Amino acid sequence: MTAAWPRYALRALSLAGALGLWQLLTAFDVNIWLRFEQFPTVLDVAREFGERIGSGPYWQDLTDSLTRIVTGFALAAVAGVTVGTAIARSRLASDLLGPVLEVLRPIPAIALVPVAILLFPSNEQGIVFITFTAAFFPVMVSTRHAVRALTPVWEEAVLTMGGGRWRVLGSVVLPGALPGILGGLSVGIGVSWICVISAEMISGEYGVGYRTWQDYTVVDYPGVFVGMATIGVLGWLTSTAVELAGRRVTRWLPRTEHGPTARRTRGISPTPPLPVSGAKPPGPRTPYGRVLNRRTGLISAGRPEGSDRPAANSSPADD
Repeated sequence: MTAAWPRYALRALSLAGALGLWQLLTAFDVNIWLRFEQFPTVLDVAREFGERIGSGPYWQDLTDSLTRIVTGFALAAVAGVTVGTAIARSRLASDLLGPVLEVLRPIPAIALVPVAILLFPSNEQGIVFITFTAAFFPVMVSTRHAVRALTPVWEEAVLTMGGGRWRVLGSVVLPGALPGILGGLSVGIGVSWICVISAEMISGEYGVGYRTWQDYTVVDYPGVFVGMATIGVLGWLTSTAVELAGRRVTRWLPRTEHGPTARRTRGISPTPPLPVSGAKPPGPRTPYGRVLNRRTGLISAGRPEGSDRPAANSSPADD
């Protein structure tokens, strides 16, 4: 925990430096190609934020936007994982759904606002639909590629031991594709915020995007920047929540810290140094002292310290 404080301090210093530069450029009305004389200062935005945070409409807008994001993103996550897995595992599903989805995928979600207005009886349902569409395609594509990239040996091993299709799906396909699925979810939550704010600006009645656009129409620039800051903070919080949830459900994956040599793994420890110059490196050891054979993928019992006997289930070539 102590070693992480320098990184947190550096991040805080970076944010403070950006705010300080903003304050200087706007306070002195710098106008060198980029025009800062009409920008509100940091103090103006902070004063406006302090006034709005104590008002009811601000929290109502924030709640409405979060409700739309959570609803649309949850539906997109379930549908994207289901459809992506079906397309990757079933030739029939790929032939039926693949062409339609590939035609719809390049269409920006915000371009579907007229369609949402025509289809749904209320603007609220239309905005949730836009949010769902924005997150669905990144999740679906990531799931499809992750499932197709799985090693067939894992599935064959489960089938050999008597497992059925549902056993393969729950024990091999979904756990193996989980890192790729989480990548799609991380992208999807960011795209969802972009589209929900745009939809609120176009057809919304409440929400952070709607309020930001209203502030722009009445030339309330500090209010505009309050809305932008709120959107940024909400997007960062939701993206962090998705990332932390992903780390929670993939605790079995090895983690790599920043830096070329800083490496932290779980389950299998790093390879120990060579005892004799030119000798073949032994395999990494599991938490129970067993040795993983790199060539065969089998786990042997390992050697007790101080013994010259070869490990069980190993051959002289493996040593």
